[in-house]
Amino acid sequence: MNKDEVLSRFLDYVKISSPSYKEGNFAKKVKEDMEFLGFDVTVDDAGIKANSDTGNLIGYLKGNKEAAPIMFCAHLDTVTPCENIEPIIENGIVKSKGNTILSADDKAGIVGILEGIKYIKENNMPHGDIEVVFTICEEVGLYGSKYLDYSKIKSKTAFILDASGEIGGVNVQGPSQAQIFAKFHGKAAHAGLSPEKGISAIQIASRAIDKMNLLRIDEETTANVGIIKGGAATNIVADLVEIEFEARSLDEEKLNNQVKHMVDTMEEATKSFNGTVDTEVNYSYPTFKLDKEEPMLKTIEKAMNKLNISYRPCSTGGGSDTNIFNGKGIKTATLGIGMFNAHSVDEYIAIEDLVKTSQLVAAIIEESI
Repeated sequence: MNKDEVLSRFLDYVKISSPSYKEGNFAKKVKEDMEFLGFDVTVDDAGIKANSDTGNLIGYLKGNKEAAPIMFCAHLDTVTPCENIEPIIENGIVKSKGNTILSADDKAGIVGILEGIKYIKENNMPHGDIEVVFTICEEVGLYGSKYLDYSKIKSKTAFILDASGEIGGVNVQGPSQAQIFAKFHGKAAHAGLSPEKGISAIQIASRAIDKMNLLRIDEETTANVGIIKGGAATNIVADLVEIEFEARSLDEEKLNNQVKHMVDTMEEATKSFNGTVDTEVNYSYPTFKLDKEEPMLKTIEKAMNKLNISYRPCSTGGGSDTNIFNGKGIKTATLGIGMFNAHSVDEYIAIEDLVKTSQLVAAIIEESI
């Protein structure tokens, strides 16, 4: 694997801004690079459904050996701030200048996929059909994978390059997430002249939150208050408060119980103040759990053994395209790629891990035939 070429591609990619919903310029560059490698590339209509300026990139590379097709995936979008990223290299580590993210999440994954496949092609190594999917709007709701044109996908096995932490970590279990939207209704009144005529929606919401089990519920379940909006002025008893909650669990029954607890607690709080609450629950993505004997996990383990990487299956508390693909019947795991402090201006990745991720992609292809 040519370290300089791997690094050069990464540095080029991180300099192209690609926040969620505005991945178009970056997608154009990646599409050109995929076609240069010999991929037939299509852009689906997920962008229209997700209100992004591009759809998902779906690439197909014909194999030269009989084997089941496999898919690699990473996402095109990044969190912010991602404008004018200036990567800096210090002691073999790539980081940002400090005022933006680096966008290793998930451009390091994209680089690993393309450089690994490039290595396979340049060395005329045998491989089956390879599909590559680069999704949009992963960071804001997994919309790319939710709206992906699955009629174009042949693979029943997928490898996603998108996990933080040391290479060798493999997410084989992930939670389901529920989003809870609540509107607390009170009654407006002048806070100085006649507060007794009002019903404070803020007070109702505060009571509900105080009585609610939140944050770490158990080893499999979490819950959080994320956004609170309400009130118009200090001299008005607030008649409306809107709150967004979330809950996650590796166990579907526990998730349902936590959601019920949160909704019941909100409704109970309204009774104390003669207010009302409207709630809406949306389930964002399903849980997934791969059997330890799953063939694709054996493929990953063999590939890692070849590179002297310690294979470490684990669960995650985060959601990703992996949840959606598994829910669609595509056996999928997320691989650690050596990025750290993602979603912050302290994000970094080692050049060695950029290279090792590319080597791992190549090794997985080798072990898949």
